[in-house]
Amino acid sequence: MASTSRPDDGLKEVDTLNQHETPQKDDISKRNLIALVDMGSNGIRFSISDISPPTARVMPTIYQDRLGISLYDVQYKDGEKVPIPKEIIDKVCAALIRFKNICEDFSVPDKNIRIIATEATRAAINSVEYRGTIKSRTGLEVEMLPKEKEGEIGALGVASSFSSLKGVVMDLGGGSIQLSWLDQENGETHGGTIQSVSLPYGAAAVKRQIDEAQASGPSAFQDLRGRIKEDFRQGLASLAIPSHVSNVSEHSSGLKLYLSGGGFRGWGYMVMASHEIDPYPIPTINGFEVSRTQFLRNNQEKLQDSDNVFQVSSRRVSQLPAITFLVKTLMDAIPEVSSVYFAQGGVREGILFSQLPPEVRSEHPLVAATRPFAPASTEALLALLTRGIPSRVTNDNLALGSESFDSQNHIPSFSTSQYFLYALIHLINYHASHPKDIRPAAALRSTTTGLLGGAHGLAHMDRALLALALCERWGGEISPSDEEFHQSLQRLVGPQRAWWAKYCGILAQGIGDAYPAGVVRTERLRLSSIMGHDGDDVFVQVKTQMIGLDELGAGWVKDLQKVGKKKKGAVEGYRVKVRVVVDDPVV
Repeated sequence: MASTSRPDDGLKEVDTLNQHETPQKDDISKRNLIALVDMGSNGIRFSISDISPPTARVMPTIYQDRLGISLYDVQYKDGEKVPIPKEIIDKVCAALIRFKNICEDFSVPDKNIRIIATEATRAAINSVEYRGTIKSRTGLEVEMLPKEKEGEIGALGVASSFSSLKGVVMDLGGGSIQLSWLDQENGETHGGTIQSVSLPYGAAAVKRQIDEAQASGPSAFQDLRGRIKEDFRQGLASLAIPSHVSNVSEHSSGLKLYLSGGGFRGWGYMVMASHEIDPYPIPTINGFEVSRTQFLRNNQEKLQDSDNVFQVSSRRVSQLPAITFLVKTLMDAIPEVSSVYFAQGGVREGILFSQLPPEVRSEHPLVAATRPFAPASTEALLALLTRGIPSRVTNDNLALGSESFDSQNHIPSFSTSQYFLYALIHLINYHASHPKDIRPAAALRSTTTGLLGGAHGLAHMDRALLALALCERWGGEISPSDEEFHQSLQRLVGPQRAWWAKYCGILAQGIGDAYPAGVVRTERLRLSSIMGHDGDDVFVQVKTQMIGLDELGAGWVKDLQKVGKKKKGAVEGYRVKVRVVVDDPVV
């Protein structure tokens, strides 16, 4: 009988079903994992976020889930308020127990698991019993967010969604809406404590009030509209918005409105579906910006077919008439609003953002999100890239004509922004491991559905500009299936910005080819640039010196010259001529 034993090959059999490794307690305590349960009115959201350096500013989410229970809706039966039903409490406790187990899987310290409850829990008839049951079954304490604090935390969540903001912040829940005035730059709030007002006009609450008013007749409906409009006006007046910000005149850009909450985000996706750029290229709602006119534009076909609009759930569809009513009433109450920004941030993000130190909150999200991929010689490469972008007009070595020529009419501020340039350098060689034929396409998609797709706090303009630049860094040759997306991004940023993004990307191409490891040990490339005009032609003159680049360098010079040509480089007719002067190689 043949032996069934295996020869000793040095391998050990492992019981994968029963054997597991538990991280040491010291390792767990050092991890900056924060588990939050946002117990809102329209749903209960579970998340685990990592606020470890160097990406703490963008608060990466490593796990998230949602329990689709509206704690607001379950407290009403036949128009009467009732306690939270036992079967709902049982479902909530079961979901919390599951989440607690998942937190253990991720080694989240017990002290970092928090449940934050808002209006629906606070106002429940059986709130004390509900919270006590959760505590006894799960061991987790429900933290009640005070009404006066809810607006402040929500505003901080919105603040985390942008690099800076100055305007009115509105966070729409199921039972209430929070209004705040916020002026924040580089993570610092100007004017001291955030002022907030809470009004009982959440999406579900307004839907119920509309149903009641319509049942009572037309006059009741008009009374409701008038009451909400007046309450909005009084609420805003109590925020003491600076007059120079809110007054609309030829010297003012008007008031900016920042919106958060599921109801507003659903409206934002409806606006996105009706956008003149169709299909709109960036699927995430955070950082989506529209004018007042676009915000109010109702595409009746889209509204009637709202079941098929991206990211608009059946529950949001049922609330759409109420949200439409609320949006129109809101804008009637605030005629000073000129532009509207949508944010993903809310209570969850506000809690996390409030825990970050000031120096972390002051970081630009674009820089923080890309920092893990930064090359070793980031500063040297950034200095080289910066020298290739003209920042002013000079007469040095050029017959520029009129000295009154203004380069700022041609150089968009983003192209000399340290945030944009840092991000471009951070990712300059990231896609080098991809097959050559897909590098431009992968880079083009990296800011929307790729590497940075989930990065928090990036404006759509930031995503689009960086995508266009990174695509050119790898030559810009994309397939027909990607061309429509590329053109949509160009339309989003406009011809001038799109052209300069291409220019910066081609500069990065030469720098990346010269230093493929991102390490500057010896000088292989020098750059300098100036900008001027010769008659009616605006041009950039780039002076470069190369060593050891040979045909690679020659190809890059041709690409740099090509981007300045009317037929091959222009974006919707806009381009700046590019003159390249190649000096003797560096020795």
